[in-house]
Amino acid sequence: MIAIGSDHGGFELKQFIISHLKERGMEVKDMGCQDKSSCDYPIYGRAVAKAVADGECEKGIVICTTGIGISMVANKVKGVRCALCTNGLMAKMTRLHNDANVLALGANMIGPGLAEEITDIFLDTQFSGEEKHCRRVAMLDAEL
Repeated sequence: MIAIGSDHGGFELKQFIISHLKERGMEVKDMGCQDKSSCDYPIYGRAVAKAVADGECEKGIVICTTGIGISMVANKVKGVRCALCTNGLMAKMTRLHNDANVLALGANMIGPGLAEEITDIFLDTQFSGEEKHCRRVAMLDAEL
């Protein structure tokens, strides 16, 4: 299951991505927001991140206007490795090398077609499992 959440700035892109994921036959858990009324992105970014960290969902997608604030929130949740991606190569590499489990998108930074491509690459790319990348991911997850 994929957890997805956005603020008002990412609402339309979130709805587009949900439809795309369902067309792919994926199960989606919509963590909000539910319309374009002004709201606070930390609420929805945290909800998605917690669902992933708790194992309720395999991966997550968070969306706000730029993707920056909502990715910052998601990365505050222990066990979450959220990556803001603006192209397919970033999505591929963050999965291969960082084992990112949450994808952040900026609704005003990329269009729906590119967001769909990035999402598909992110979800379809497996972590490499190479020793050096496992070591580095462990360092990312270690408490400072």
